[in-house]
Amino acid sequence: MVQRSRRGQSTLEYVILVTAVIVVIITFLMGKESFFQKTLNNSLNSVSQEMTSMSGRFSDVFDPVVDQQQNP
Repeated sequence: MVQRSRRGQSTLEYVILVTAVIVVIITFLMGKESFFQKTLNNSLNSVSQEMTSMSGRFSDVFDPVVDQQQNP
């Protein structure tokens, strides 16, 4: 049975991986008008709005300053 060296395959896998990472980085660096940048901004804005909304809900339930003033 012939044994093949996996060294060449591993090198090729690393080249493909590094190339993919470089492509992603270049895509993000293309500016604010790129599809990926818009998608990232929309996602971050959505998460920020949800966090603000949830913090408003929690502050209505428990406000340590008001509770401390009412129960000294």
